[in-house]
Amino acid sequence: QVQLVESGGGLVQAGGSLRLSCAASGRTFGSIALGWFRQAPGKEREFVAAINWSGAHTYSTDSVKGRFTISRDNAKNTVYLQMNSLKPEDTAVYYCAAAYGSSWLAGLGYDYWGQGTQVTVSS
Repeated sequence: QVQLVESGGGLVQAGGSLRLSCAASGRTFGSIALGWFRQAPGKEREFVAAINWSGAHTYSTDSVKGRFTISRDNAKNTVYLQMNSLKPEDTAVYYCAAAYGSSWLAGLGYDYWGQGTQVTVSS
């Protein structure tokens, strides 16, 4: 069982930066993959970025490559999403999620979810 709590969202102007954090509880944090998803109003949920249990392997969707960086600190049971050069189209609720299986890279198998944090980018 894993509990996830996101923080760090807010309102920022286009071109600005935010860092999202996701604190996890549970004794198996070091063995799970973690991902960030987002959902904008009226749109489907989008798989944004993910990182494997060790941090050695990551994924990011094309629209955020070069701007967003996912990382994790297993000693702190925390995963981060550093978002730079933000655009209005990045506006969404961002969710942290955890996966135990091998399909994490495909955005599948995420069984545990946080409550979400709002990111709003003004033009």
